[in-house]
Amino acid sequence: MRIATWNVNSLKARLEKVAWWLDRARPDVLLLQETKLTDAAAPRAVFAEWGYELAHHGQGRWNGVAIASRVGIADVVRGFGDPAPAFALVATGAGEGDADPLQEARVIAATCGGVRVVSVYAPNGRLVGSPYYRQKLAWFERLSRWLAEGNAPGDAIVLGGDLNVAPKDIDVWDSRACHGGTHVSGPERAAIDRLAGWGLVDAYRLRHEEPRRYSWWDYRAGDFHKNKGMRIDLLMVSAPVAARVVFSEIDREARKGKPTPSDHTPVIVDLDESGAPLDAGWEEAEARIATRARK
Repeated sequence: MRIATWNVNSLKARLEKVAWWLDRARPDVLLLQETKLTDAAAPRAVFAEWGYELAHHGQGRWNGVAIASRVGIADVVRGFGDPAPAFALVATGAGEGDADPLQEARVIAATCGGVRVVSVYAPNGRLVGSPYYRQKLAWFERLSRWLAEGNAPGDAIVLGGDLNVAPKDIDVWDSRACHGGTHVSGPERAAIDRLAGWGLVDAYRLRHEEPRRYSWWDYRAGDFHKNKGMRIDLLMVSAPVAARVVFSEIDREARKGKPTPSDHTPVIVDLDESGAPLDAGWEEAEARIATRARK
C-alpha cells in the first residue's frame, strides 16, 4: 500500500496538478492539507471519478485537511473531538487563519486498508515568542494527548502532513540562518520528539539519510532552484507500520512546471511492496546545483 501526504496550498487551485500526480504516483491513500475549502465545496465527485473516496474537514478560506483513499474509508474523525478554548489574540490576528488553531480544521483521521491514517496541518507559529508561536506549541501538546488517548503504539498508525517543523538541522538548508526562528526552535522540535517518544518513527528517514532533501521551498528568490528548503512534511508511523516500510521518497518533480505547483511537494511511503516506480528528480537536481555553484 502506498500512502502519501501533500500540502496542496489550495485544492481548488491545484486540482489539475493533483490529477497529474495521482496518475504519476498512484497512491492508495493521499493525505491532503491546506485544501482551503468548506466541506460542501470539497470535490468528492471529481475524486470519485479518479477512483478515490474523499473525507474532508474544512472551513473555507483557511486551513482544511482531507484523506483520499481507493482502499476504503471508515471511522472518520474530524478535529480533536472536544470543545477547545479560545485563545486571546491581538486584534490583527482575527480572521487570518491561525487565530484559534485548536478550533480550526487541522486534523482528520480515518481507517484505510487496515491502517489508521491521520492528516494534520500544524500551525505556522509565525514568530518565536509570539501568541501564534505559543498556540502552535499548545496545539502540538493537544495532538500528543489526542494521539495517546485514542490509540496505542502497537496499533497500525500513520500520522502525516505539514508539521511545520524541520526535525533536525539536516532537514533545513542552513540551520544557522534559521537558528531561533520558527520551524527549527527547540520547543518545536521537542514537540516532534514527543510524538517519537510515544512510538512514531519518521518513515522517510527509515530509507534516507541524505542531507539537502526537502519538501518545501519558498516561491520567492528562486529558492527551489537553489534548493534552499526545509523538510517539514512528514509521515510518522508506528512500529507495526515501520516494519512494513519498503520504500520512502520525497517527489521533487511535483514542485516543478505547469500547472502552477504548490510550494510543498508530496512525501511517499510504501508498505509491504513498492508502488508505481517514479524518478523523484533528486540526483539530476543535485548535479545541476553543484554545476551552478562551481560556475
